[in-house]
Amino acid sequence: MTDTIAISIAPSGTEKFRTRVLPFLIMAAVLVVIPMTGPSRTAYTLLNAIGINMVFALSYNMLLGRAGLLSFGHAVYFGLGGYTAMHAMQAIEAGTGIWGFVPVFALPLVGFAGGALAGAVIGWPSCRRAGIPFAMISLGIAELVAAAGFMFTSLFGGEEGVSGDRMNGTELFGLSLGPINEVYWFIAAWTLIGTVAMFAFTRTPLGKMGEAVRDNPERVEFVGYDPQRVRYLIFIFSGGFAGLAGGMAAVNYEIFTPESLSLLPSGFVLLMAYVGGIRYFAGPMLGAALLTYMQSNLSDFTEAWLLYLGLLFILIVMFAPAGLAGIAVGAGNVLQNPNRGTILMRWARFGAGALSAFLGSVVVIEVVVRHSNGFGEIFEPFGLALEANSPLTWGLAAVFLGVGGWVMRSAASANEEAGS
Repeated sequence: MTDTIAISIAPSGTEKFRTRVLPFLIMAAVLVVIPMTGPSRTAYTLLNAIGINMVFALSYNMLLGRAGLLSFGHAVYFGLGGYTAMHAMQAIEAGTGIWGFVPVFALPLVGFAGGALAGAVIGWPSCRRAGIPFAMISLGIAELVAAAGFMFTSLFGGEEGVSGDRMNGTELFGLSLGPINEVYWFIAAWTLIGTVAMFAFTRTPLGKMGEAVRDNPERVEFVGYDPQRVRYLIFIFSGGFAGLAGGMAAVNYEIFTPESLSLLPSGFVLLMAYVGGIRYFAGPMLGAALLTYMQSNLSDFTEAWLLYLGLLFILIVMFAPAGLAGIAVGAGNVLQNPNRGTILMRWARFGAGALSAFLGSVVVIEVVVRHSNGFGEIFEPFGLALEANSPLTWGLAAVFLGVGGWVMRSAASANEEAGS
């Protein structure tokens, strides 16, 4: 008689708690502690924008990272969800029918319904194709809906948009949603709810099937599932969560304009997800935090902040395709490597080269931007007067760029030889 030993490869209860529950407990604790530090009104505004963009970026990654669907029009569902919530806010203000009993706090659910409905309608023809045809269809639909936003003024409010007052209706949890610190609690609560819900979705059979469709749709069809239907269902949920973010934005900003449906926010959410790392669940959240900060603060220092954003995206694509989350995970793995000292030295060399190349790029960009504006403004870093017609300017930029490029190349070659 032969004894059979069953070996379970399922994660233990401790492992499940550490990877699936503990991160959200830490996130909730951070959200609770932030107001205790006494943030300014500006900080609250930035935090609220980051929370909205985190949910928006995670909803986009349900398509790109999980289902392998590259969309150029995801802002359509964010905008339509936001418009749905905004019209509901006006109905709450009027107190008509059932809307007289609906609290403004629940408007993200209305936005979810609006985004999911838009996803159900638009996804039906869109999800019949994948790959480049899907991306082109999403681009066409984004242009179509954005144009409609300016044409149907009774629905979208024209260029002025649709506005509302969040301080109406039934209060929930004692929040009037008037002061910015009360809006923070609203955004924090729905950011946590949306994040947990989207993570739970990735653990469902539909979420797992989406990853299978992304990796090998032929095999999924072979085992009896319809890849097109799987894509369509994920598309609806992704649109719904984008609409939830739109509902959060409607309450936060109290106005929605057709620009929210355009290609600009659609491109921005793509950058947030990719820079953060589409292979990791938390990656889009990191990207949303960084890019929202750049959008809010870097634009105060330079007119060329979009160029820096483009440079960051190119560097991520070329040298760190796993994004910021991939860099963090790689750094954690290096710290456990016996040769971590050698590896960290190579990383430091590469980082020093990247910093030098970045400084050279800053000199070129800032001097060219100031010269093209024609106002005679001179770029003066650290007391140096760098003018467009000065040899010192271009010599300094060439040295920084040349040295940085050489150091990065040599460090990359060393990494390839070492196989790390």
